[in-house]
Amino acid sequence: MEKLILVAGATGHLGQKICRELIKRNVHVRAIVREQSEPKKVDALEKMGVDIFKVDMDNEQELIGACAGVNCIVSALAGLREVIVDTQTKLLNAAVAAGVPHFIPSDFSSDFTTMPAGENRNFDLRKEFHAILDNSPIRSTSIFNGAFADILRYNTPLFNVQQKTISYYDNKVDWAIDFTTMDDTAAFTAMVALDEAAPQALRIASFRISPNDLVSLSEQYKGSKFDLIDMGSMEGFSAYNKTLRAAHPEGENELYPKWQQAQYLYSMFLVHHTNLDNDRYEGLSWSPVATNI
Repeated sequence: MEKLILVAGATGHLGQKICRELIKRNVHVRAIVREQSEPKKVDALEKMGVDIFKVDMDNEQELIGACAGVNCIVSALAGLREVIVDTQTKLLNAAVAAGVPHFIPSDFSSDFTTMPAGENRNFDLRKEFHAILDNSPIRSTSIFNGAFADILRYNTPLFNVQQKTISYYDNKVDWAIDFTTMDDTAAFTAMVALDEAAPQALRIASFRISPNDLVSLSEQYKGSKFDLIDMGSMEGFSAYNKTLRAAHPEGENELYPKWQQAQYLYSMFLVHHTNLDNDRYEGLSWSPVATNI
């Protein structure tokens, strides 16, 4: 029997890529979208071959109807508490009511399971949702991909092309940071959605590089050797982030305020994968660092 995969957040960048990867595998894909979703993005999904279900996310019966006959729900939703906790919980409840066997939450991040609370607001919201998800009868799989590789092009303190600097913390010059491209994440997610034996968590990375590796890469691909900058201790970084957050409470209503961006960098130096599940599925290729720097 042909499988039916439902994607929430399909109009987003990652969600659209996940739909495309599923369609490439001749899978029947259903996307739930809001009435106010951008028509161009919805049209692009339809042209791709995705079945569009316009639903009111506050309407329980509409959500249950959208989940009917679905083998797996993939959530690529992005937002704050009202989305990551509230909307995902509504979707989860509808999935349980409809008898959906598998749920992939919108984690797609560093492995936050061992991170203490208060160090990354957006990860804390995912933990809050997991407290609900883990107590539900549905089988779930979290996909931890580290950082998305495109941040290497954003002139962050980690790899600042404009200033030609590379920052590190706590003497972690050889600390391997996990990076995965959105394309690789989407391809892997499509395979997980079709995997009836997928475990509770899977960890992937297109490549893993340290600050010292970035020095060599800067010389090779950027034409000059970037300077390593010692930014001090992780304890000091954590304290700085908390002070910055307290000074800018308006950021609590923003997805990526400056202090949240700093929290992401802190997370990259706090946790990384000890083992990768890249080889779980055949036929996947992983992007090299050379095409992402």
